[in-house]
Amino acid sequence: MGLFSKIKNLFSGNNKEVVEEVKNYDTGLKKSREEFVSQLANLSKKYKNISEDYFEELENILIMADIGVNTVMSFVDRLRDRVKSEKITDSNMLKEIIVDELFVMYVGNSIIDSKIHFTENGPTVILYVGVNGVGKTTTIGKMAAQYKNKGKKVMMVAGDTFRAGAIEQINEWGSRVGCTVVSGESKDPSSVIYDALIKAKDEDYDLVMIDTAGRLQNKTNLMEELAKINRVIKKVIPEAPHEVLLVIDATTGQNGISQAKSFKEITDISGIVLTKLDGTAKGGIVLAIKEEVNIPVKFVGLGEGIDQIEAFDVEKYIYGLFKDL
Repeated sequence: MGLFSKIKNLFSGNNKEVVEEVKNYDTGLKKSREEFVSQLANLSKKYKNISEDYFEELENILIMADIGVNTVMSFVDRLRDRVKSEKITDSNMLKEIIVDELFVMYVGNSIIDSKIHFTENGPTVILYVGVNGVGKTTTIGKMAAQYKNKGKKVMMVAGDTFRAGAIEQINEWGSRVGCTVVSGESKDPSSVIYDALIKAKDEDYDLVMIDTAGRLQNKTNLMEELAKINRVIKKVIPEAPHEVLLVIDATTGQNGISQAKSFKEITDISGIVLTKLDGTAKGGIVLAIKEEVNIPVKFVGLGEGIDQIEAFDVEKYIYGLFKDL
């Protein structure tokens, strides 16, 4: 039995608890599944036997799923080698092997860790970065609700002092989820962040989630601003920020990968939050980001609901994407 068969057996069936556990992935990846998997299934119908034409069409399907050209080329070459060494001729047999190999490609030899690790002493600080419009503030609000429900004392910080409406938006989320929001009159985000961290230490907060302005047009300015923010954070909590999460909109496809490469050049990123995965038919971007940028996806947005943000789980992702295959 292949890896995919084991994953499918794990999440399908009548166990209500397991079905509920994987529900967001199931519904959130529906658009990608209908597009991507139907094309893979049709490919097997079109080519009963594996040929070079089969591989060429497979390459196109994977590229259109936003897996990325370089990733696809190396992946299909590996698939060709496996077909040759195992003397596989039936394209139906290859369907599950494709999914198994995609799983192996994502995991590699590494341990995938999507958790936020809380510090034992003082507040854990998460800094959120990313361009405008990707859903940073919404992500902070949803994650704040999630951790508050787990019993954490959560603070949100309005570090985006540039975008019109940013402070109002994070205040709305604070009211909605019942978490403290710290904002200030100053246009200098570092000043607001400094005051927030002092308050967080004095009042024993467990988690501080910091919003930042989303500008990438001028890398030098952004680099200087993030460097200043990091210096200010370390003045108050020397080992912080404990996580720097880059928020990317999945519907922007390869542009999102370009953003990840650009941000990786200017600051240390510990993980990626991929929003609006339910809004794209190109769910393969998860695989491309890991392969091309080598930063783990830590959270995924799978719907508009407040509870539809999930710590990334590669097995649930593979199941949600390929369960109909």
